[in-house]
Amino acid sequence: MIGWIKGQLLDDGSDGTIIVDVSGVGYELFVPVGTLGLLGKSKLNPDGDPEDTTVELHVHTHVREDALALYGFATKDDRTAFRALLSVSSIGPKLALSVLGKLDARALSRAVATEDRAALKGISGVGKKTVERILLDLKDKLLIAPKTMGAKVVPIRATSGSDGDEALIGALVTMGYKRGEAERAVFAIESREGKSAENLMREALAGLR
Repeated sequence: MIGWIKGQLLDDGSDGTIIVDVSGVGYELFVPVGTLGLLGKSKLNPDGDPEDTTVELHVHTHVREDALALYGFATKDDRTAFRALLSVSSIGPKLALSVLGKLDARALSRAVATEDRAALKGISGVGKKTVERILLDLKDKLLIAPKTMGAKVVPIRATSGSDGDEALIGALVTMGYKRGEAERAVFAIESREGKSAENLMREALAGLR
């Protein structure tokens, strides 16, 4: 299994694939739209300094009975989001790439946490039913820290009163928010009665948008 790759960019094809030369072997990878921009490579420049075409990608190796395909991502978070999307019913690698071509991992995590259906509209192949599946299947699986490089899934326990507020604030701080802004978001929630910890977290995140 290949999990990371570094080499010279040989082809930045417009078909959604790139080819990376690693010690004389060319690896073809499928990538989301905009990946080269995130890597600081707007286009291939074969006549320039070879260092200008060096790329590093986090890789998901997708194995099927009849094929082996590599999918490359600028960050670990995007790879985590890709793998999470593959767990959603009816979403395969091609559709998962389309989603990440519009929303990176953090934007997708926030859309799921706040149930922002509008953020998922306009993606080719993603209809209303698929949007609902994404929101339902990923609601407890994809909490990406907004200010860190690694992906974090933050567990939240249902508590009440001041202990419950502190638990939510602590979870937000763990996700990368400053304590002051986390406190303001939690204390701004109007009603807590009958709400699960996950729903309270969604409301707090909505207040941090």
